[in-house]
Amino acid sequence: MTSNQKIKKLAVAVSLSLVGASAFATNGYFPHGMGVKAKGMGGAAVAMTQDAFSGANNPAAAAFVGNRWDLGVDFFMPDRSAERTMPGMFSGETISAERTFPVPEFGYNVGLSEKLAVGVTVYGFGGMNTTYRDKSMSFGCAQDPTNPATAYPGNMLCGMTNLGVDLMQLTIAPTVAYKVSDSTAVGLSPLLVYQQFEAVGLQAFQGMPNASVAPQALTNTGYDSSTGIGVRLGFLSKLNDRFSIGANYSPKTNMSTFDKYKGLFAGGGDFDLPSNWTVGLAAQASPKVLIALDYSGINYSDVKSVGNPSANFFTSQLGSENGPGFGWSDINVVKLGVQWQFNDKTTLRVGYNKGGNPIRAADATFNILAPGVMEDHYTLGGTYRLSSNNEWSWFAMYAPEVKVEGSSLFGLMSGNPALTDTIRMKQYSFGLQYSKQF
Repeated sequence: MTSNQKIKKLAVAVSLSLVGASAFATNGYFPHGMGVKAKGMGGAAVAMTQDAFSGANNPAAAAFVGNRWDLGVDFFMPDRSAERTMPGMFSGETISAERTFPVPEFGYNVGLSEKLAVGVTVYGFGGMNTTYRDKSMSFGCAQDPTNPATAYPGNMLCGMTNLGVDLMQLTIAPTVAYKVSDSTAVGLSPLLVYQQFEAVGLQAFQGMPNASVAPQALTNTGYDSSTGIGVRLGFLSKLNDRFSIGANYSPKTNMSTFDKYKGLFAGGGDFDLPSNWTVGLAAQASPKVLIALDYSGINYSDVKSVGNPSANFFTSQLGSENGPGFGWSDINVVKLGVQWQFNDKTTLRVGYNKGGNPIRAADATFNILAPGVMEDHYTLGGTYRLSSNNEWSWFAMYAPEVKVEGSSLFGLMSGNPALTDTIRMKQYSFGLQYSKQF
């Protein structure tokens, strides 16, 4: 088997393993960075040229990366919980059961000439998972919403089974980059996107008269899949020996609908990928110290099923064009990383990622399913070179707990505005990556 055949087989294996593995929920539901080296620097990467993850970070970087491949895995460990309280009446808490998600990623890059390079990146770009197994009368579920005395043991959203969602997004990004000069390149990555979704435990909404345009396609219908084609554009320029600048942009990716959940997601099961962009700077502060700074935007309001306010539940049906969504706001993210060349074999990294919280208090109830509330991320990382063309890299990330508390949707429906829902999450993550130059 030739080297190229081995690489192709490896890419296919990573692609298959990513399906079912994505569970990010850091900058909204985007990961805090792509590639283990970038993750050790708070995600800062758009002006960097140190690995083969150009299709995810900046397609133009492929022109400077050289011939290499990188294979890594991120062990993502979120703690998610939700609580419902009403003074003197209800008090119940549930914790999501699944807590460890291995997420592989792969990048391959090769220069075809002094000016032209191609590659491919395979990665999980977004995702969310919650699995709540508690069912209790303390959540205040009632046959008659106006009479809490008829409470029955239901899950946090008053369904009769386990409650949760599983959203997985896989992207395969072939990349081509061209040097317009010795120091400047542009690049393009078509994005071949596959996503998979399942929701369980939403029987309460299924049973409400006129709550959904398609109540039979709202919950517990198994996994459904969706596909789409997008694009990421990139620019990178090495201004001099010390400074580089970079930028990328990806417009909204239109996806096919989740037909099994056309009664849940606004637009008849529509769940597109939001537009996003990044600009950044890398500065060689000294011969051994490099500083990278990125500023990104994610436009969740592009996607109605994500951005529509959950309060639309009172004016529009689930699954309709203006139906309720998760109410996520657009966010901006600052990523700062420092890299120190400790010696010839060892490189150390530290980073900080500050993202906006897309979830407002008014949308707390719906986001029991998707508590993407994280704001601060603290990272460490490093690389150890085994030889001139082989190396291992690692990173670790900690994101402290963030909570959002607001009036419960069920309290508003039953005339009990004192009923509140609180969602919480904190995160840990670590990863390893093996890289080979050829």
